[in-house]
Amino acid sequence: MFRISLALAAALTAVSVAVASASTTATKLVGTDGPGFTITLTKAGKKVRTLKPGKYSILIRDKSNIHNFHLIGPGVKKKTDVGFVGNKTWAVTLKKGTYKFVCDPHASIMKGSFKVG
Repeated sequence: MFRISLALAAALTAVSVAVASASTTATKLVGTDGPGFTITLTKAGKKVRTLKPGKYSILIRDKSNIHNFHLIGPGVKKKTDVGFVGNKTWAVTLKKGTYKFVCDPHASIMKGSFKVG
């Protein structure tokens, strides 16, 4: 009887750890600038317009040395350097509010925004 109780306790612990880790997994987003004069932020291939507050992993695909990706919003101010070409991943916590993303050298034409809340 003791062995069964011990095995049951171990199984319940494993399940609760799995559920807890699954609920804290960051949602994946992709931010892309270039190679032309475009800048986008997508989730599962679709343009981001609204998101829920929480943790996100943003893969930045910087495809041109004349652009950068700059994300600004409540508690977030991250950017890649102009001249950098490659991928970077940011871990961010998005709070309720409006966020903007822009290419700093071409802010008048390369920009976007989304709302969290």
